Order: sequence, then C-alpha cells, then structure tokens
Amino acid sequence: MILSCTIGPPSFPYTPGGDVCGIVVAIPEEEKKGEKCKFKVGDKIAARFANKPMGMLGEYALVNTDICDVVPDGISFEGAAALVSSGMVGVILADYIKEGDRVLIFGAGGGVGSHLCQMVKNQGASYVAGVSEDPQRLMESPLKCDYAIDYTKTDPFTDVKEWQENPFDVIFDLSGGAWPQLVKQKKSKSPSIIKPGNKGGRYLTTTPDNPWFELHTVFAMFSTFIAPSLKRYLSSRMLSRRSMPKYSYVLALPSDDVVVKRTLKLAADGKLVPCIDPKGPFPFTNEGVRDAFRLQESRHAKGKVVIKVAEE
Repeated sequence: MILSCTIGPPSFPYTPGGDVCGIVVAIPEEEKKGEKCKFKVGDKIAARFANKPMGMLGEYALVNTDICDVVPDGISFEGAAALVSSGMVGVILADYIKEGDRVLIFGAGGGVGSHLCQMVKNQGASYVAGVSEDPQRLMESPLKCDYAIDYTKTDPFTDVKEWQENPFDVIFDLSGGAWPQLVKQKKSKSPSIIKPGNKGGRYLTTTPDNPWFELHTVFAMFSTFIAPSLKRYLSSRMLSRRSMPKYSYVLALPSDDVVVKRTLKLAADGKLVPCIDPKGPFPFTNEGVRDAFRLQESRHAKGKVVIKVAEE
C-alpha cells in the first residue's frame, strides 16, 4: 500500500496519513448490497481522505468508497497516491483558467503546484510562470513553465519588468503571503504584476497569508479563514476592483468521486504526470516516516511527499 502524507492530528492517539493507494482486501457486507458496491477484492484503488486526514499510515486502512476509484493500468501506487492528493487539487484549481490566460503560480514546485503547472497548460493558458526555490525544475518536463524565478534571489513583484509591462490574468498563491505584497505594491503606486478585477484579474489562494496556524475555537477559525477572505472578496469586487484583482479563497474539496476519476483518467491519457519528491517514496520505518514529515514541515518539497508502506 502507498500513501501520501497529510497533516493532522484531529485528536490523540492519532494515526496520520490521508490520501492512499492500495489493494482491496475486504469489503463490508453492507457495501456489497445493491448498486452501491463499486469494487471487488483485489482491485487497485486510490482514495482521497474523508472528513479528516487520518488513519491511512498503516498496513491496512479503511477508505470511503464515495471518493475513490480503480487505478488505471500504467500508474504506479506512488503516482496514484500523489494524484488523488495534490494532483486532484491541481485539476480543480485549473478549472478557473480561461483560454489564453497569463498565469503566475507561487509555490509552483510543491505537490499541488507541480500538478497545477501542468494543468493550466492543458486548460489553454498562453503563458505560465512559476515561483519556487528551484526554477530550473519548473522549466523542465513535465512542468514546462514558460518562465520561472527563485524567490530568494528575485522579487517577483518588482524585479521582472516584463511582468509589470504585461501583467498576469491569474495568480495562484499556494504558499501564502502574496496578497499583502500586492496591496503594498498598490499603495506604492508601482505597476502591478496582475490586472485589476475590472479587467479580468483573478487571485486565487488555498492558504491564509501565514500558512502556520493553530485553531482551537470556532472564533479562531473565523478570524483566520472566513473574516479576512470575506473582506477581501467583497472589497476586490466593489471598492478596489479597478486596482486589485478579484480575490477568491479556494478550499473545499468535492465529496464524490467525479474529480478522482477525472484526475486518474488525465494521468492514464498522458495529460498529467504524477510528481513525487525525489527523496521519496519514503520507507515505512520510524526514521523514514519522520523524514517524510520533516520534509512536509519544511514546505520545500519538490512534488508530493509519499510514504511507501509495502512492496507491490
């Protein structure tokens, strides 16, 4: 069984791990009745976590059959685990792209970013630029960005004149913190790297400005996610639509298998290549699991972090 690392925990004691790929070894009797049962023992399936990312880091795991599918031939266990995790999110985000869009991706080298780079091209983007610590990787197959920069050496908001002269239609912020920089750029009255909302500019993010946070109360969740996002959403569509792009916080995952099926088919058709960090897949040992989570915590993974529980 193969699975990709996912954060937690919701409670203790805690078995981590969310998205998973493995072999069906048993099916509950209630699942076998009627048309509900989609699988049989021996099927190779990939499943996204349901409700909470928990319980998949083991030799056996219980999955929700509503959000999984049989893995097509030619896709490895590791690749399928990465696809139903980061790959699927990349597919969902790319649906916001229009034909001919110029797209900039912050965090382009990570798990979601590596798949998103591929998908925005599939959606018809005319120009894709990426920001990460390894710009050379972003320019190579299968990501194939048109341009990439190392954010530790180049300021994406001021140093690339071509981006100011020909601003982007869409910014995907997968790492957090780009919106305050755009606000700062607006206040300084320097040319923006993205079109304003009234000219089609869109800013989409999957994380708060600070990606490190703890939520212990409903109020904390509201003040971290809902309040800032709602304020920016409304302001960017009314008060500042002539100077700022339309802001959208994209977070919800579908509770059915439609996107899972679509993502796996894209891979089977050669339109989406699973991207796994070259240090992995990590072995299912004490140190191997610790190394995987250290890499996940660093936020510098080059592709999806995957743990290999057993040999195929």
